[in-house]
Formats: sequence, structure tokens, C-alpha cells
Amino acid sequence: MEPGPFPRDLPQRQVCVVGSELVENYTVYIIEVMDGEHRWTVKHRYSDFHDLHEKLAAEKKVDRRLLPPKKILGKNSKSLVERRQKELELYLQTLLQQFPQATPTPLASFLHFHLYEINGITAALAEELFHKGEQLLQAGEVFSLHPLQLYSVTQQLRLAKPTCCNGDAKTDLGHILDFTCRLRYLKISGTSGPVGTSNIQENSLPFDLSVFKSLLQIEISQCSSQQIQGLSSLRSSLATMSIHHCSETMTSILVPEASEFSQWEPEGAESGCPVTAVIPVWKNLTTLDMSHNSISTIDSSVKLIRQVEFLDLSHNQLTSVENLQHLYNLVHVDLSYNSLRVLEAAHTRLGNIKTLSLAGNQLDRLTGLTKLYSLVNLDLSHNQLAQLEEIRNICSLPCLEKLNLSSNPMCIIPDYRTKVLAQFGDRAAEVCLDSNVTTEKELDTVEVLKAIQKAKEVKDRMSSSDKKISEETRLSAAAPPHLSSSSPPSSSSSSSSSSCCSSALAPPAVTSSSSSSSSTSASSCPAQQAACPSQGNHK
Repeated sequence: MEPGPFPRDLPQRQVCVVGSELVENYTVYIIEVMDGEHRWTVKHRYSDFHDLHEKLAAEKKVDRRLLPPKKILGKNSKSLVERRQKELELYLQTLLQQFPQATPTPLASFLHFHLYEINGITAALAEELFHKGEQLLQAGEVFSLHPLQLYSVTQQLRLAKPTCCNGDAKTDLGHILDFTCRLRYLKISGTSGPVGTSNIQENSLPFDLSVFKSLLQIEISQCSSQQIQGLSSLRSSLATMSIHHCSETMTSILVPEASEFSQWEPEGAESGCPVTAVIPVWKNLTTLDMSHNSISTIDSSVKLIRQVEFLDLSHNQLTSVENLQHLYNLVHVDLSYNSLRVLEAAHTRLGNIKTLSLAGNQLDRLTGLTKLYSLVNLDLSHNQLAQLEEIRNICSLPCLEKLNLSSNPMCIIPDYRTKVLAQFGDRAAEVCLDSNVTTEKELDTVEVLKAIQKAKEVKDRMSSSDKKISEETRLSAAAPPHLSSSSPPSSSSSSSSSSCCSSALAPPAVTSSSSSSSSTSASSCPAQQAACPSQGNHK
């Protein structure tokens, strides 16, 4: 939604002395200044009025009798203060009427126009840049502005007024425009409440950024996305953009004109359906920091930032990770302090990233991280990881060097560090766990744990093999016996034969010769079966 239109005329100014207060041994008068809908308070003692009057009398030929005279006796009496309050109010109103177009600098400063009034703000900024602008540009420093200053510049540009109202060349608006055309690093910081002693809410003041032609880096904080105009004009130059406490969606920042079209596609995309608009991409944007906002979804606007390598979406309200597969150049991703419970098939969404922060989420499983083969730095601190077995999902990542698991439930497990490192096997020495380099003592313990694990695996394999052999023996014993003859023997001969063979096949009592004769007996079992009856008769 576009902000309301800027006013075309300067608002009517009024001034009132609304009260007084006693500070130590002198009286301070409370002045309320009204500039259209904006109002603010200023406090001055009588001596400040006197100094102002002396400057105006000397520079602008103001009648010296206009200011009420100074009183020595009873200066703090209630009656005198009340009478003087009315006289000073009339004095200030007369001055404003005497200089309706260009407020003299001493009077503008006295009424704090340089802090709250449009002409005063732009004049003060122009004079600052007249003296320091070239030096700031050559130094390449970040220049800070407030939304109220940008609002004042934007509004004055839209008014059909001279660029220098008070006749002082140092305060000409041209100094600001020359500076903004060449500035490369800008920071805009708003306020969450009223500005100073005024009722001015900066987050309701629209401002236009199209006056900045060469920006490489911009940081905006504590501003509503609705008040930021002209951001799309920076698409061709901007390399780094940081937006904090400003937005609920990525689209409102990356595609501010999206609300004007029912369907849109990024420039260069192949679309199978008709669209109402083709949006230019952010050609040089490699770093996007949208942390500390209220973003709940990674929407399709990321298609416009194909060159981004560093993406920070921490401290938002994300519950899932979507659309990042369009960012082929991603290297560093920060998704910390969101509301992520699970991250499945992360490699299909994040690609070949090197740094990933998932700290401060609600993860209790790591199954989705198994194929992030290029990952070097992984932060999983402040999650819900309780089982050491989850480390198996990341211990095979070949490039992982830094792992942070601090402030997870698993950290209270005895010997937690060595048990985690042991799962990395021969790479344990290469892993820096929880920002602490692995010690020699820990590596020795890891070797012991590895040896125990290997012994357990061997024992498990042997146990499995024995179990298999036992199962095969059981199955063999349960099979029917193999018969050597197709015709069954008679009952008597079968009985004798059985008795004879049993004797012949019994285990030998002695070795050597007995073994030999026993072997012979066993081999001649059929012959013995035939001789059994005669042996019985002989006896």
C-alpha cells in the first residue's frame, strides 16, 4: 500500500508559551511550536530571549523595543511570570508574522526548526554537507540519516519553492542532491516512538530513495515498509541490503510494486502463462540481511535475487524453508531463531552451502541434513536435540569442520563431547565442537571408544554368525533321514542290523589301533549284519 500524498504547501506555523517552571533560581518558559500537524516543545529562560533579540536587531533590524524589558526585582513572582509569559508569546508571534517565508537563522535555531521543521532540517543538513560532504565521500564512510530528514528532503523537492529559502548559499538543497547522487554507503535509522519533544512518529513519514544514484550498501531499521519509496530504483547498483524491524513479508521489500499487478514474473524467466508485469532483478545484490523482522514465509520474491550468496533471515517467524532452490549462488545461510521444527531434504532447498545456522529453533531430528556435502560450519545450538544417535546424520559430511551443539538436551549426557566426536571416526581431530578445539586427551578417549565400538561390532557379527549356524543345524536335524535302499528290510534282520551297526558306530574308547579296528568295523557294517546269526549260535 502506497503512503498518502505529500502536502503541496507549507503548513501554517503557530507558537504559544504554554507554561513555566522554576529551575534553581531562574524561570524557564515552555514554548509549544506547531507546524501543521507536527508540534514540539522548547524551553528557554528570559536571557535566551534577550540574546535572540540582540541578534535579530543587529542582523534583521528588528525593533529593539519589541522585547519586554528585563526585571530585576521580583523576577520570579507569580504575577510577573504570568504577565511575561503572555508578553513573550506575543513577541514570538510577531516575529513569525514579520518573516513568513524565510525564518531568520537565529529564530529558527531558537525554535528548534533544525530538529523538527522541514525547511530547518534540510537547511541544517545542507550546511553540514557543504562543509563535510566531499570529505565523507572520499573516505567512503557510511552516512546516517533519519526518516524525518529524508521526509523533509523529499517533501521540499516536491514543493514549488526555491532550493534556498533563507538566502544563505550554504543551506542550498543542491548540496544535498549532489551528495546523495554520489553516496555509496547509507544507513537509515528510525525511532519506535515520538521524535524528541515532538509528536512526530517517524515510522509514518514516507520518504523517497530515488535521489540516491550510486548506492552499493543500504541499511534500514525501524521503518515501516509502506513508508519506503523508490527502493526499486536501487536494483541496478545495490550489492548489500539490510532491513530490520521493517517488514512482514519479503515481497514488500524485494518487489514493492507487486501490489500493482495481479501476476508478475522476474526478468528473464520463462513463464508458461501470461503475466501482467515483468519485474527487473537485483543484478548485483550478493548480500541480503532481513533479520529481526516478522517474516513467516520465504516467498517467491527471492527469484529476483539470484546473485545472493549471503542470506540472513534470523529472528523471524519461519516455520518452513521454501523457494531457496532458486538461489544457485548461496554460500552462507542464517535461519537461526525462527520456529523451525523439522528440515527435510535440506540439500534440495539449500544446495551447496558452506555455512548454515539453525540455532534457536525447535529441531529434535537431523535426518534432513545428511546430504549437505559441502557444509563446513553448522550451528545447531539452542534446539531440542536429545539423542546422540542424531549425530549419525551429519557425521559423514566430508567438509564439516565447525559444529555447535551447545544448549541442547544431549549436552547433559556424561562424556557428551567425546561421544559426539567418536561418531566422526578418523575425522574427530578435524572437528571443532562448540567452539572448542578437540584436545589430545579427548582424542585418546575417542580412540578408546572407537576400539570398544569395533570390538562390539565384531562380537555382534560373530554372534550373528553363530546364530546363523545354529539355525542351519536345527533345520538340518529337522529334515527326514536319507535312505540307502529302496526296499525295506525284514523286522528281525532290521533289529539285528540296528544292534550291530550301533555297536560298530559307537565312539572309540581308545585311540591308535582301536581307532583303526573301529574304522574297519564301521566300514564293514553290512558284512557284520550278515554274520550276526552265526555268532549268536556259536556262543
